[in-house]
Amino acid sequence: MSKPRFEDEFGGTYILIEPGIFSMGDLVGDGLARELPTHKVEIERPFFIGQRPVTQIHWESVMGFNPSKFQDGWSSGLRPVDSISYVDCMEFISRLNQSFNKPQLSVDGIWRLPTEAEWEYCARSGTDTKWCFGNFDGDLDDYGWHAGNSGASTREVGLKKSNNWEIFDIYGLISEWCLDNYRNDYTTPSKQSPYISDSDIYCVRGGSWFTESDSTRSSARSHAKQDKTSDGIGLRLVWEPL
Repeated sequence: MSKPRFEDEFGGTYILIEPGIFSMGDLVGDGLARELPTHKVEIERPFFIGQRPVTQIHWESVMGFNPSKFQDGWSSGLRPVDSISYVDCMEFISRLNQSFNKPQLSVDGIWRLPTEAEWEYCARSGTDTKWCFGNFDGDLDDYGWHAGNSGASTREVGLKKSNNWEIFDIYGLISEWCLDNYRNDYTTPSKQSPYISDSDIYCVRGGSWFTESDSTRSSARSHAKQDKTSDGIGLRLVWEPL
């Protein structure tokens, strides 16, 4: 059965993610030290997550400019926005909440980035394997754009298969900022709330069009300073009911 959802005025669709408990981190045993220790996390509050990353046309409609590297072609507006910093994301989301927020499904809410726990919960979509489809990277081409199949560029969102929860492009295409500050030891609260410190380094998830398949795994983690821009980093929105 299809999950409840709503659409925004920019063509985005947001999927309801229900509470649950999952194991976070490298559960297979061949990841990196920054994916350890594995730990149980409770997602105690429902939220809606963007079915696809934020597109260039969505960003430009809100911000009035398009910073993306890959703007060639008639369909470029449907590619993910890239070359945006964490600071840029906060400004984008602030404008969304000021000018483009309204009740959804008769409930008030706010726009924000996903927490790192929420992101992995959605990427796993009920699985304990490297990717939602299993542990064999030969199947990744069906689900995501990465260094081996992207042609050295982003592509339009939503062209590959979705994961088990109908979420597209969670593996590769564009890495996605999360709300959390990055920490090497991966000690984390057991809830879905973000890890916040006085650092200016934030978590980035998902891998991108130029990373190898290993960087797109559900538990793979990366990081960047809050002012860093890259043609491999974009964002995916969460709408949190209040």
